[in-house]
Amino acid sequence: MGNGKLINRKKLSLAKALRLDHIPPPRVAFVGAGGKTTALFQLARDLSPCIVTTTTHLGAWQAKEADQHIIIHKSEDVNQLEEIAFSGIILVTGEEKGERLPSPPDESLKWLEQFSSYHSLPLLIEADGARQKALKAPKEDEPVIPDFIKTVITVAGLSGIEKSLNEENVYNAEDFAKLGNIKEGEIITAENLSNVLLHENGGLKKIPKNARRIALLTQADTPELEAKSGKIAKKLLSKFDSSITTNLLTFNIQTFEAASAIILAAGSSSRFGQAKQLLDYHGKPFICAIAEKALQAELSPIIVVTGAEDDEIRNALKDLPIEIAHNPNWKEGQSSSIQAGIKSLPTKTGSAIFLLADQPQVTSTVLRALVEEHQRTLKPVIAPMVEDRRANPVLFDRATFPALLELQGDIGGRGIFSKFSPSYILWLDSSLLLDVDTNREYQNLLKG
Repeated sequence: MGNGKLINRKKLSLAKALRLDHIPPPRVAFVGAGGKTTALFQLARDLSPCIVTTTTHLGAWQAKEADQHIIIHKSEDVNQLEEIAFSGIILVTGEEKGERLPSPPDESLKWLEQFSSYHSLPLLIEADGARQKALKAPKEDEPVIPDFIKTVITVAGLSGIEKSLNEENVYNAEDFAKLGNIKEGEIITAENLSNVLLHENGGLKKIPKNARRIALLTQADTPELEAKSGKIAKKLLSKFDSSITTNLLTFNIQTFEAASAIILAAGSSSRFGQAKQLLDYHGKPFICAIAEKALQAELSPIIVVTGAEDDEIRNALKDLPIEIAHNPNWKEGQSSSIQAGIKSLPTKTGSAIFLLADQPQVTSTVLRALVEEHQRTLKPVIAPMVEDRRANPVLFDRATFPALLELQGDIGGRGIFSKFSPSYILWLDSSLLLDVDTNREYQNLLKG
């Protein structure tokens, strides 16, 4: 066993962390507090050229973040965009009023969406206000999110934790208290913040039914806040598709998504002579030992793909909170089991770790290490590197799932490595190189 590190790790961009660096160009609304406008323009810079606007208002001083600023007085003014459509970040607002830039007219907003679609441009919208506070609860008329929005990013500043709940620190403190189960004047905890973000009248308010929900936790700028940010981010996955944490001092960004385990246990073990999935490993069947390690690593869901020994494996796992995916086509090779596992995953799954049924020696430590590296990089494939050899288990990002579903015959995930080059964590546990194909290998495994 040992610690690992990613070879050639690169910083994760905000667009990549949000999974918005793709085609078709995104339609995104930002709501919340704690650096919301800063995050919006950072994403705009990642996606440039793009169009930025608001359904409420922006501070006039924030216009300097854009490369171009167009003020709409009447609907035909949007025609100005035709000449500068690809000129970096284009901010579109109404005319300045008292150091505020209001939203353009409603009909102009619809035209902006059509214009963005025609020119394949991202469209980013700030959909509420927070008066530069770290935390907030939405007011009655907030947020203002158009129906065409496909992704809503709810922002919260962690610097508001451990501060007193009052109007100086929190925008709309009265409603924050109600939603967060806290009294005004008390110290705000991570639990209070989670309560607000997970509430249908809080961080989830007025999000369109089919839009992606992303929580963006900013200002994780101390070791204490960074530790709390991870715990909050994991809790938010109960209702958000993903949670992002940011540390502006180190420029570290982490993406928290549902990480699943798929245990391939469909084979008949014909070479070995008996079902390897059910061999004893220190008092437990192989399959139980592996499933328990996945549970310890907090992977969810854990899907066991069965085939030849379906009834026996189900019986062995009956007391564990796992899911069974039976593969009736297991004789067609490992690709059919991979596909059965992928098809059983929830739609929110961000990654899946494939485990082999003849490697009960796998540790929860290496599973967690793979997930943590994926949180920092979102690399498509991540595997342990042991003694200059690729070892199992291997993590696959959701971006690889369509390719995995196209595999045929008796070939595993390596069949897509020409398209998705693996990244590696250096690992010191040589037992990860072992599998069990003969009785001698089985005895060596038991001896450690």
